[in-house]
Amino acid sequence: MARPSHQPDDFHRRQVEALAGYGVPEADIAGMVGVDAKTLRKHYKHELAFGDTKANAKVAENLFRKATGEGREAVIAAIFWLKARGRWKETSVNEHSGLDGKPIEQVHEIRRIILRFRILQAWARLLPAHRQRTIPSPSGTRTGPNEPRYRSSSGKPATELQGGGAGRLRA
Repeated sequence: MARPSHQPDDFHRRQVEALAGYGVPEADIAGMVGVDAKTLRKHYKHELAFGDTKANAKVAENLFRKATGEGREAVIAAIFWLKARGRWKETSVNEHSGLDGKPIEQVHEIRRIILRFRILQAWARLLPAHRQRTIPSPSGTRTGPNEPRYRSSSGKPATELQGGGAGRLRA
């Protein structure tokens, strides 16, 4: 024997409209009403289509009432209303400037920077012990492990100098 056809009433119409407005999926609404999802769409098409619009209208009405009221809640509601509906947005301004507030200078040339002896000496200390004596030369060739590549003006290898070590490096 076939099931009797579903007859929608006012109670179920309000219930379907409210649940659709809350964002409940159609399959879950159909289960609460006791019908198949296809039957739900057939009999409650209008309620499913406009339930979310009516819910949004009620929330907007309540928010508008609070926004036009007084007190702390009114300020918060008004800010939210204007951001959401009035296309207001919070902006932050970041200004960049050079030294002493002057414009940033643009660089139009590239210069070669020559490192001082102390920087080279510190760099050599940071290298692992087995690589300290194998320092690449400017020409691209490597020196042997017993032949330091860089020497000070006194003739001592750069890795053997103590203290600051005055003088220029030479190959």
